[in-house]
Amino acid sequence: MSGRLEGKTAIITGGAAGFGEGIAQKYAQEGAAVIIADLDGVAARNLADAIGDTAHAIETDVTVRSDVKAMVAYAIEKTGRLDVVVNNAGYTHRNCPLAQVDENNFDRILEVNAKAIYLTTLEALPELEKQGGGVIINTASTAGIRPRPGLTWYNASKGWVITATKSMAVELAPQNIRVNALCPVAGETGMLELFMGEDTPEKRQQFRDSIPLGRFSKPEDIANAALWLASDEAQFITGVALEVDGGRTI
Repeated sequence: MSGRLEGKTAIITGGAAGFGEGIAQKYAQEGAAVIIADLDGVAARNLADAIGDTAHAIETDVTVRSDVKAMVAYAIEKTGRLDVVVNNAGYTHRNCPLAQVDENNFDRILEVNAKAIYLTTLEALPELEKQGGGVIINTASTAGIRPRPGLTWYNASKGWVITATKSMAVELAPQNIRVNALCPVAGETGMLELFMGEDTPEKRQQFRDSIPLGRFSKPEDIANAALWLASDEAQFITGVALEVDGGRTI
């Protein structure tokens, strides 16, 4: 039985760990060739080796256009096509009052969370059009829907992702390119401590108590949602910001 992404090629940025790793593994299980693009090239290569022959790794700084251009070219070199782009790379400042975030951190947030989507779209669009369409999935956040104090500039960047996703969906629909966003609640990834400000059992329990289903998200939760959005089962779904949050944004 063929997988739900059989014969397709997907690029996953920030693909070497956390949600990106889960998405890369799930896509490969469902038949896709996956390009794992990450600033940590060693981790990306290790994951590709673990997945097997259908996975390829490339060290990529998604804020640098030449790197993004090379990433897309690498996908074509290795597989001859591009069908799905998952803009998953993300960055946040530590949870703190908004006036305490320095300018360098602010700039980095917008470069990784916003500019990278712009650059990837510019480079990937011609290849998606060659296939007669495709899918772009942008990782946003519940923070862009239900912002809380302490993460103001990160929240704002994820609100940008949601609005950009909807506008991209409208503009690219005539080219048969679907664009959707994933809005995860915090998961037990490397960014959790930054989101909470201080990683203690008490802080974790306080956060869990704010999620009706009573737990943090897992990479497999996000991967399952990303699989559905990339599959033909979601062929009439575009412009949505899908909350994968255990009810956090209710």
